[in-house]
Parts: sequence; structure tokens; C-alpha cells
Amino acid sequence: MAKGNINVSVENIFPLIKKFLYSDHEIFLRELISNGTDATSKLKHLIAIGEADTELGDAKIEVSINKDAKTITIKDQGLGMTADEVEKYINQIAFSGAEEFLDKYKDNEAGIIGHFGLGFYSAFMVADKVEIITKSFKDAPAAHWTCDGSPEYTLVEHDKSDRGTEIVLHVAEDSLEFLEESKIEGLLTKYNRFNQVPIKFGTKEINDPEFTPKTTKDKDGKETTEPHKQITVDKIINNTEPAWTKKPADLEKEDYDNFYRELYPMQFEESLFHIHLNVDYPFNLTGILFFPKLSQNMDMQKDKIQLYQNQVFVTDNVEGIVPDFLQMLKGVIDSPDIPLNVSRSYLQADGAVKKISGYITKKVADKLSSLFKKDRADFETKWNDIKVIIEYGMLSEDKFFDKAKKFALYPTVSDSFFTFDELIEKTKDNQTDKDGNHVILYAANKDAQHSYIQEATAKGYEVLILDSPIISHLMQKLEGGDGKIKFTRVDADHVDNLIKKDDNVISKLTEEEKEKLKPIIESAVNSKSYTVQLEAMDSNSSPFIITVPEFMRRMKEMQATGGGGMMGMGNFPDMYNLVVNTNSPLVSEILNNKDEEAQKGLISQAFDLAKLSQNLLHGEELTNFIKRSYELIK
Repeated sequence: MAKGNINVSVENIFPLIKKFLYSDHEIFLRELISNGTDATSKLKHLIAIGEADTELGDAKIEVSINKDAKTITIKDQGLGMTADEVEKYINQIAFSGAEEFLDKYKDNEAGIIGHFGLGFYSAFMVADKVEIITKSFKDAPAAHWTCDGSPEYTLVEHDKSDRGTEIVLHVAEDSLEFLEESKIEGLLTKYNRFNQVPIKFGTKEINDPEFTPKTTKDKDGKETTEPHKQITVDKIINNTEPAWTKKPADLEKEDYDNFYRELYPMQFEESLFHIHLNVDYPFNLTGILFFPKLSQNMDMQKDKIQLYQNQVFVTDNVEGIVPDFLQMLKGVIDSPDIPLNVSRSYLQADGAVKKISGYITKKVADKLSSLFKKDRADFETKWNDIKVIIEYGMLSEDKFFDKAKKFALYPTVSDSFFTFDELIEKTKDNQTDKDGNHVILYAANKDAQHSYIQEATAKGYEVLILDSPIISHLMQKLEGGDGKIKFTRVDADHVDNLIKKDDNVISKLTEEEKEKLKPIIESAVNSKSYTVQLEAMDSNSSPFIITVPEFMRRMKEMQATGGGGMMGMGNFPDMYNLVVNTNSPLVSEILNNKDEEAQKGLISQAFDLAKLSQNLLHGEELTNFIKRSYELIK
């Protein structure tokens, strides 16, 4: 029997472990399963190279609970340890001192395990006594190590005859929740459902595949089929060969669809397409990313990409590893180059992680480009579901912007799609104004801005539908090239002013008449939110048109979606232009009407119709408009 002190330079390591890892104490099971997996994988390798004279057999890791004894046992069939190896790997923990330890990790409580080989000692986060019963694949006696959470331990021989290691946790009173089967199965599913080695957790009943039920007939010819024969089998909770560990050439679309459902069993919609990641230089990375269907708003849940290290779950917070704009994707990333305990400071400083982020961005851009070139029509049908991700990427990553300009699409009100270069070529002749500005017209809502769209398309203009929440930011970036390309919403002005040509429409009203008309309309409108402008337009155009200056609206939209606009613009009151068509017969009638009440009624009706077209008529104003309209048709 051996007896001694664990080689640490602090008085008691175990309270420190509990204190610093308490907020994440469930990871003890992940760490112990990972140790068992390593032991099994190493033995498999030694057998393969001829350094272990044994057979791996049907090696698995078994997790069991004994509620009466208040124990959790994790048992593997890996290479095991001799007594000397227990001394070396379990008893010798290198610490430079408690003060340095506390100082180094005071801001990174979850980052301890893995830095100092403390994976096994995470057991003391939930246990007040831990036993190790282990037998090496080598010809040596089994060993039994026991520690009660103090620096003292005992190490004696054991009669264990089968190869491998059993770790027995005597669960502490403050951690009895871990004796519940549902709790342990939940943790195994969370962290180890794709573990490399099969994990047994209890048994289950299934139909015997070798048993064929017999069907008999009674004297009346009624058939009776005997029940299936049930057999008890191990309940294996993990898939040891998930799709991302296989070569893309070995997988069909159905395999990817099944894996998507396995990852997200409560997701009823299929993914749009997937991207299989597989690189071994200058870093190791595998994984599968899925493009889900997305809504139009930006308030979408992230944390749908799961990060694994050698098929062991690490986190679903991939900030710093996956570019921000791709965190709305779903799927799995697996890299042995990222430690099990990821801290934000580590990620920000690690060069390999930055390379991984850049690689993922490039791989996604290449995949999107390939899909666009291979089947543009299909890509167009998916555009509305993926555009927010692509537009967000174009805003946040310059390298992605350069690639995406070739496949990012701009749909029109006539349901056609252009790339940016195609759009510029298509519209450059008809939509360049007298000052050489190339004006790209767009609408945010096809129905709400229908009248404005109709007037623009009647002049042969292409009108885009740009309705994502970040489009104002992207337009700003697209305009930033030579300064001659300008995006203007179709209701920012009346159609003749949207793209000013040399030919000016002559007003039917004299300057004196316009000077007389303007205060009449301003008085009737009586609103500081509207600036009255008298413009000569086609006589068939609406008498009153409400427009929102492009600059004002865009700055407010950019401020509302997170910066980019002028400070405080998001709280600035809404301002509109009321454009009065001086060539409209109704405007002439308003000017010449001698009855002030009738004059005011015509202005109110025309003004409310203009507001209605911009969805600005609500509440009491809408009620009054409806009442007035009925009176006019009596």
C-alpha cells in the first residue's frame, strides 16, 4: 500500500477547483468522458502500430448511477494505468503557487481545466471522494487510488482483471442532482452525443431482429400474430460517426438532411443548402454549416452553430471563431486546434483562430458563388431567405464584399434579378441625370409605394425591391465608389425630380399665383412636419404627393439599425415634403375657389389622400377622412 501527498504547491487544490469552476460544474462529466475517449483512442493506435499485444474488442465507455450508494461511475476499456502511471499522471500536478493561480484566472473562471492537466480533477466539483480502479494493458497489477478531497491519497493493488479504468465519484451533498438519470443523460447528450467511442448509459428493450412473429388461424379463420420478442440491449446515447467526420464524396443530400434533423430535431423546415468544411493545413478543421430560412428582421437567435473539439461539444457561442455575419447559420465546427475551454481573450489573441475565421468566410463565399453559377434560377428562388446574411457579410467583411458583388442579387418590382454590374449596365442610359449621377431607384414595399412605382416604371425606369433591415447601410457602401451612383427611394420625390433630365416641365401657374397659393396650402395643412413645395409636373400626375427626402430617411433608418447615421437622427421627428403639382386641374380649382371653406375642404381631401398613399393617415384623421369622403359622394 502506498500513501502520500498529492504534489501541489497550494494547501488544498480542491476548494479552488470548486470555487473557480462552480458556475460551469456540469463539465466534470465531459472531462471524464474525454479522458476515457483518449484512453480508448490511444490504445487503438498502439494496437495499430504493434505496440500493444491485445485486442480492442467492442470498446465502449459506460456511465452508471447508484442512487443508494450516491455514486457515479465512468468506466472505459482503454489502455488503463499502472500504479506508477497513476503516481505520474494523477498525483503530480504542477502549480507555481496559489497566488499566481488566482491572479491568472480571476477573470476567466471557466478556463482552468486543460491549462494544467486538471481534467480529471474536475471530478471534485461534484464529489467529496473519488476512486480510480485501473488496470493497464501491460502485464502489471491493477491499482486502486482513493482521495477524499484533501491533498492525501491512498494507492493500493486491486483485483480488477479487465483492462481499462473506472472512476467512481462519491457525490457530495450539494450535487445530488447529478444522481438523476435525466440529468446525466442530458449532459451526455449535450456534450458527448457525437463522441468517438460508444457511450453506454443503461439498457433498453427492442424487438429481437432475429425473431419472426408467427401468424396462426383459429377454426373460424381469424388470424392472430404473436407479439414481438423483446431483447435487452445497451443504450448507446451517441453517434460515433456524424456526417462532418466523413468525406463529402461519401455523402448524399439525404445524409445531410438527416444530419440537420439530428442536430435540430425541433426544426421542421429543411435547410436551404449546406457547406462542408474540411481542411488540414495550416490548421485542422471539419464541419458542416447549413443555411436556414431566415425572416426579414434582424432579431434572430444566434448560438446555433456548435463548436466541437474532436467530437466533444465545447460551446454554442462561436463569437471570434465564426465571423459575426455567419453566426445566423446552423451546423457544426470541429477543430482540435481550439481548446476545450474557450475564453474570449484567448480567441482574440490566437492566430490559428483568426485563420479559421478567414477560412470559413472564404469557403462560404466560394460555395455561394458556385451555387449561383451552377443554377442561377434556383439561387434566385432562395434569395429572400439568405439575403440578410449576405448583405450583413458585405457590410462587415471587405473580402466577402468583393466576392459577393458577383452573386449578390437585386430584385426588381417586375420579379427579375440583377447582379450589381448587370444593374448598372441595364440602367446607365435611362437613369443617369443631367449632372451625370447614375440613380438607382428602389422601393421598400411594393404595395405601400405602388403609385410611386407605377409612375417610375411608366417612364421605363427599373425599380428595385430592397426591404432588408440593413439595406440603408449597404446602399451607403455601394455608393461609396466613384460617388456617381446614388440610391433613391421611389417616393423620395415626384418622378420628374427623381432623375432630373434637361427638359423642364413648364408650370401653368405664374410666379404670382404660386406665391398666393403656397400660404393657403400651408395654412390648411398646419403642420410643422410638412414642407410645402410647388412643382410643375405632368397634368395627369397626382395633385398632392408626400415625399421623404432620401438623406433624412436613410440616416434615421441607419441610426435605428445600429449606427452609421448622424448622432441622434433616430430620435429626430419625421419630416416630409408635400409636393403640390401646379399643373393639376384640382390645384387650379383650389387657387381660384372663392369659398374659403370649400377651398379648405379640397386641400384637406387632397392632403389626406396623399397621406393615405404613404400609410400616414391614422386614428382621428382617418375617421374624419372617411366621413368627409362619404359626404362628397352623397
